[in-house]
Amino acid sequence: MDTKYIIRHERESEYFQVENLTRESFWNVYRPGCLEHYVLHCLRDDPAFIPELDFVMEVDGKLIGQCIYMHATIQSDDGRSIPILTMGPIGILPEYKRQGYGKALLDYGLAAATAMGFGAVCFEGNIDFYGKSGFTYASTFGIRYHGLPEGADASFFLCKELIPGYLAGITGEYATPSGYFVDEAACEDFDKAFPPKKKLKLPGQLW
Repeated sequence: MDTKYIIRHERESEYFQVENLTRESFWNVYRPGCLEHYVLHCLRDDPAFIPELDFVMEVDGKLIGQCIYMHATIQSDDGRSIPILTMGPIGILPEYKRQGYGKALLDYGLAAATAMGFGAVCFEGNIDFYGKSGFTYASTFGIRYHGLPEGADASFFLCKELIPGYLAGITGEYATPSGYFVDEAACEDFDKAFPPKKKLKLPGQLW
């Protein structure tokens, strides 16, 4: 990994470039094509979006990564609404993956969120990667994923306390903010503005 990378806030003039970066990062990874670049496009106008936690990563003047954070809540079993964060999309250009850039970007954003006083982050991800930055299964904290039947595999649902003890004594349910659910037909139209890419059905995809 080039240690001369720069992490900074995204500029409005870079929106399309960063969306294309996100598209390149996620294309054919979880499904044929991807939705993440359109999700990013929509989330910037969502009330839950946090501009202070909207980051890009540069190497030699080239944008290679991005990550955003959103306000979210845990609906606790005692009736309270516990403010937390969720994260993503977080993406690194394919040719820069598995070199430490993703972890560096992740850790930078988590440190910034901690400095702003946020208490915890919940989101869907792979424990093998995110566990290296202190995430664990959300079930460890007594946090359930919305709509998931009891006993179902929740190993994808992760959590990290930014303030130690922030979730102590809390049990409850997390629901992905509505802004993450986009219309696939609208995404198809949005995608026409980008360079043509072939959608492929590949082993390991989720959908």
